[in-house]
Amino acid sequence: MNSCMKTVAFIVLGYLTILAIGFSFCNGSQVNALCLESEKRALLTFKQDLKDPSKRLSSWEVEYDCCKYWAGVVCDNITGHVLELHLRNQIPGDLELNVNSTLQGEINPSLLSLKRLRYLDLSRNYFGGRPIPSFIGSLVSLEYLNLSNSRFGGVIPRQLGNVSTLRFLSLAGNYELYVKGGGGLQWLPLLPNLEHLDLSSVDLTKAPDWLHVINKLPSLVELHLVDCRLDHIPPLPSVNFTSLVVLDLSSNFFHSVMPRWIFSLRNLISLDLTSCAFISPIPEGSWNLTSLVNLDVSYNQFKSLPASLFRISSLVRLNLENAIEGPFPAVLNPNMTSLRYLDLSDNVLKCSIPSWLYSFSHLEFLDMTHNELKGGISHEIGNLSSVVTLLLSNNELEGEIPSTIGNLASVVTLDLSYNNLGGRLPNSIGNLCNLSFIDISTNKIGGELFKCSSKCSSYALESLFLQENQLSGQIPEELGQFENVRELNLENNLVGGPIPGTIGRLKYLETLILAGNQLNGTLPESFGHLSKLSVLDMRDNLLEGIVSEVHFANLVNLTIFRAPGNRLTLKVSPNWIPPFQLQQVKLASWHLGPKFPAWLKSQKSLDTLDISNTGISDRIPSWIWNMSSLLYFLNVSHNQIYGEIAYVGLQSGRDQIYLNSNHLSGSLPRPSSTSSILELDLSNNLFAWGISDLLCSNVTTFSTVLHLGENLLSGEIPDCWKSWPSLRVLEMGNNNFTGNIPSSMGQLFSLASLHLRNNHLSGGITSSLQNCTELVVLDLSENEFTGSIPRWMGESLSSLRILTLRSNKMKGMIPPELCRLASLQVLDLAQNKFFGALPRCISNFTAMAMKLNSSGPIYYTYSRGFSIDYMENELLMMKGNMYRYDRILGLVAIMDLSDNNLSGGIPKELTSLVGLISLNMSRNHLSGVIPKKIGSMGWLGALDLSRNQLYGEIPPSIADLNFLSYLDLSFNNLSGQIPLGTQLQGFNASSFVGNKLCGLPLTKNCSVEHGKTTPSVDNEGDDTGDGFAVDWFYVFMAIGFPVGFWGVCGPIFFNKSWRHAYFRFLANVWTRLCMIRYETLRRQDFLPSTDFYESLQDNELEQSTVVDLSKSEGQLLMNPASFFVPVCLDFDWELDELEDFVKEKVQEAKRANRAARESQKKVLEEMSEETKAAF
Repeated sequence: MNSCMKTVAFIVLGYLTILAIGFSFCNGSQVNALCLESEKRALLTFKQDLKDPSKRLSSWEVEYDCCKYWAGVVCDNITGHVLELHLRNQIPGDLELNVNSTLQGEINPSLLSLKRLRYLDLSRNYFGGRPIPSFIGSLVSLEYLNLSNSRFGGVIPRQLGNVSTLRFLSLAGNYELYVKGGGGLQWLPLLPNLEHLDLSSVDLTKAPDWLHVINKLPSLVELHLVDCRLDHIPPLPSVNFTSLVVLDLSSNFFHSVMPRWIFSLRNLISLDLTSCAFISPIPEGSWNLTSLVNLDVSYNQFKSLPASLFRISSLVRLNLENAIEGPFPAVLNPNMTSLRYLDLSDNVLKCSIPSWLYSFSHLEFLDMTHNELKGGISHEIGNLSSVVTLLLSNNELEGEIPSTIGNLASVVTLDLSYNNLGGRLPNSIGNLCNLSFIDISTNKIGGELFKCSSKCSSYALESLFLQENQLSGQIPEELGQFENVRELNLENNLVGGPIPGTIGRLKYLETLILAGNQLNGTLPESFGHLSKLSVLDMRDNLLEGIVSEVHFANLVNLTIFRAPGNRLTLKVSPNWIPPFQLQQVKLASWHLGPKFPAWLKSQKSLDTLDISNTGISDRIPSWIWNMSSLLYFLNVSHNQIYGEIAYVGLQSGRDQIYLNSNHLSGSLPRPSSTSSILELDLSNNLFAWGISDLLCSNVTTFSTVLHLGENLLSGEIPDCWKSWPSLRVLEMGNNNFTGNIPSSMGQLFSLASLHLRNNHLSGGITSSLQNCTELVVLDLSENEFTGSIPRWMGESLSSLRILTLRSNKMKGMIPPELCRLASLQVLDLAQNKFFGALPRCISNFTAMAMKLNSSGPIYYTYSRGFSIDYMENELLMMKGNMYRYDRILGLVAIMDLSDNNLSGGIPKELTSLVGLISLNMSRNHLSGVIPKKIGSMGWLGALDLSRNQLYGEIPPSIADLNFLSYLDLSFNNLSGQIPLGTQLQGFNASSFVGNKLCGLPLTKNCSVEHGKTTPSVDNEGDDTGDGFAVDWFYVFMAIGFPVGFWGVCGPIFFNKSWRHAYFRFLANVWTRLCMIRYETLRRQDFLPSTDFYESLQDNELEQSTVVDLSKSEGQLLMNPASFFVPVCLDFDWELDELEDFVKEKVQEAKRANRAARESQKKVLEEMSEETKAAF
């Protein structure tokens, strides 16, 4: 038995040995299989037609075996046939940017020699729009074909339908591919084994039967038709591709309801319908998608969501971003036990956080940002114990953060920013040991900093954003525990105290923003330890003291340093070279002077430099203009920099240069030949003489803002504005310019703001300005402009918001065309000679007829590859004083027509301008009554109607002006009682003097004035007594009037010498006043010249012989001018009209002289000789 067993064992062992030797032999033959020579030549021919900039096929050499050494080639280990070509470009990113890493050229038909080729991947290459070779349809063994993202174009060849063995086909990303009409996809059903089909980005607009064709692929598992420009989904009577697991129809435009056949795909695991413009509700009822794991219906237009959606127990990922237009469904029994990812962002739900949402204990990602969520965060949020990312920002959540948030032990990212959350940070946040990113910025969180921090949180935390809150207290020394922090932002809180020295322990800190707080003390020297610090922003604090080289010792990575608005002093050696290369440095309000900081010369990467108001009293060094080719923003304003500048300009091609408010002198600098200046501010210096060197140079400039105001510039404004076609803002006020506005200013077609205030400019407003149709602000005040307001101003300048013409010599009527300026919010025509009635169309000033609710400033945005905002500013008269407005200029509505010759009544349409905050119409000749509805101008803060001829009572509605703080109705003919109101009785009595008013704040008692029996405080009396009292004021007034009258006039009536002396005195005074007025008007060309009067004297009007026979009340008229001037004093005459008037008066005088002579002659003839002798 034993020998038998041994024999059997020996036989089995020998058999196994033979099998092992055979297996080894076979295995050895696989390793040593060589590439077939015919297929090697085919591949080399294929390579010759390709361009390979990155040498990816460098291993394809004839001396190497293609199966062993050629990249991307896979062979059969036994036969040596080439089975697979893996030529996908593996470099990630945009192919347009990495085109040199791609294979290019043409695909040679030599690939047909690869008879056993079953796998071909040419994806992510670049074939320049060439068509897909039709011969690929002859590769009959092909199972895998990937030509995606390779820039193929043209028609998809029908021959692909010949490759019946295909299981995988991807032509995605070739946006130049398309199908022809008339059955362009009919070749697809010829691929019965196809499991994966991806035609994303292929134009299928000419394949309306696309769904019916694809429905004939029974083996289909994945279907991707992303962005195929499909616009409808045909109905399907029956679904054949029931094996479908992945369906992606995203980024098409169906604009229809979601088809019901989708819900019959029981095997579907992933469904992506993003951006398909589906409308109406998702069908309610029983869903058969029992295997669904991923559902993405974001960016659609569903009116509501079915509650059954939230009962799919298999669902792991649900994306509903920007998909819902209606209310959120009430889900009673959610059954999403597998849900890990839920995105509900950007739906504007306008509700509270649904309570059932807190039951998703397995949820790992929750995003509900931008939903206008109301109410508070429930304490049940602690049930989301598995959540890793929780995003609730940009809502309207309020209340305190619940302490149960400390139960979110797995949370890594927590974003509650941009809400209305208040209270204090709960201490339980310190339990979130895995928390890496926390953003609670832009809320109303108060309390002290880091009271809630703990040791475990400090080790995990990398990003902490607490800006825009109400946090107070000091930065604690425990800050140093946050060793891994890379970003720390506490901007715009109420944090005070010094910066702790432990901040130097934050060895990974890259961004530190402490701006807008109340930090004080000195800068700790430990700042010098922050070797990774890149951004340091300490703007607008109360820091003071010395900053030395030690503070910057190891800041080798610092690129942005912003610390303006502090009182720090930089003290470094003159030869100091910083260890960093800054891109931005803003040190305004530091003390850097008196010398210009020499260390700046070493900063070769600088693009922004602001050292304004730093006590520099020096010349600008020449190297400043060439220190960095990237420098585009230079601000050295508000120093004591002196000297002259020959040239100005940087090298960036987008220069913003601010040299204003210094002591620079000489002539204006020329723009350098290499510069392209966007903003140039040379205002408030001592520059003198003309501006031609700057404006009329041959250097091409693209300046958008030019500010030359408040200098000593003089002469005429040159007529060479063609070189400044991009100019948006021109400020040249407060200089000594003379002459007219040059006509070439009309070629500044982009001009939005023109300031020429306070010069000596004259003449009319040039008509060429009507071409500046984008003008928003036009300020020509305090000059010597004449003429009337051009009618084209209301027709062409439709964007005008501020028009200021005050203190000129303009006249004429206010043209009705001005009412077309619907955007006008400031109209200042004060101190001119405008006359006539106010146009009733002023109600068309729409901007004045509503409360201005803009953001405040008026900005002009312009772009030269990047956007820049310029904030407008304007000097405006308010309550008798000049104020400069900038940040709230967009909220100001003012009308000032004071000190003119306007007449007529105040139109009732004026009261429709309810947005006005100041109305001044004083010192005119306005008559009539104050409009009854004046009280409807509810925002009026200043009202001045003084020194007119208004009569009647003050309307009672004026008491409704609750914001009125300045009122002047003095020197009119108003009568009656001053209306009762808190504001009115609070004004000074001078606001009402010069009228016939009574009542507080005047001392005149209305009850006595009108004879009423209503008792006053002084004479209320009681039932006893006679109730009669003598008012001695009126008694003595009755006696005093006759005594005073006869005391003065009696001697004149009865004493001849007194009478003659009195009237002679009055005549002399009147003549002197008339001659003074006459000379003034004659100098201003308002009266005829002396030559005119001399011509009159030659025409029988020499020294007049007209004598008043009484002699006691007349005077010899020695100069004809004194006869005519008094007649003209109260009129605004044109010169030709005055001359006609004078000539007419001359003729009247001639006729009067002749009549007087005839009368005298007749009287003398009738006299006796004795009487004549006596006479």
